[in-house]
Amino acid sequence: MSQETCTLATKLIRGMGSSFKSCNCARQSRCPHPYAIRYRDASGRQREETGYSTQQGALDRLAKIYDEKRNTPRPQAELKRELGKQRFGEYASTWLTRQRHYTDGSNRTVNQLLQSQILPALESRRINTFTSTVVEDFIMSMEEGNVGLATQQNAFDALKKILLDARRKGAIPEDPFAGVIPPEYIPRQVTIPTLDEIHALKDTASDPLRLLIDLMSGCGHRNGEGYAANINRMVADDVYRITEQIDGVSCVKARLKHRKPGEFREVPMRHCP
Repeated sequence: MSQETCTLATKLIRGMGSSFKSCNCARQSRCPHPYAIRYRDASGRQREETGYSTQQGALDRLAKIYDEKRNTPRPQAELKRELGKQRFGEYASTWLTRQRHYTDGSNRTVNQLLQSQILPALESRRINTFTSTVVEDFIMSMEEGNVGLATQQNAFDALKKILLDARRKGAIPEDPFAGVIPPEYIPRQVTIPTLDEIHALKDTASDPLRLLIDLMSGCGHRNGEGYAANINRMVADDVYRITEQIDGVSCVKARLKHRKPGEFREVPMRHCP
């Protein structure tokens, strides 16, 4: 390390790393500037962290990192290293296939966000190089491209799920979202129609549409669930069991959103307007 960037460095045992201050104060042991540490992670990549108020705090952090590396079995360390070397596009593809709880619609949504926003900016980047700066640059690129706030938030959420999965597996040594301010989308206020407005709609609607209006406004069906309504799902005189929906794109039956295969929810039927 250079004299210009580090005039005080405390070397520990070989391979553990070093602690230092990057300021030019004459008496660094008493100056208020924070300590930083420099070390090599499990993949062999040099890392730096700062913000330690005392030298002992910096040394304790180095000791913890060193202990974790020593106690990680070699096969596990090799797996982390190989995952870290993967390109984001490859990792994202395998991650998406593992999301077996996703409905077809959720898969389409995430894939569309990957193709339109995330992959064009990050596809070739190696997983172990993601930091908070990289994530912030991605958000800024969407802002500069005038991407809508709702899309920005959805793309950020998808990226976060993928990268935190990689971090849990040890492919990313530091939290790439630490200190990152996510895009903030404030939805427009939802206006709920009055009973008179609902009846006005029904007066001009076709028979199938009137039934759909009743199921949605009176019984809590989503539109796709209303289209999948079936008399055989009446489990009591006043209880309907929602077990499926009609996919809005493929127009075929699909499982409920946010529920595992076989799960359902029940809604009352007696208060339809």
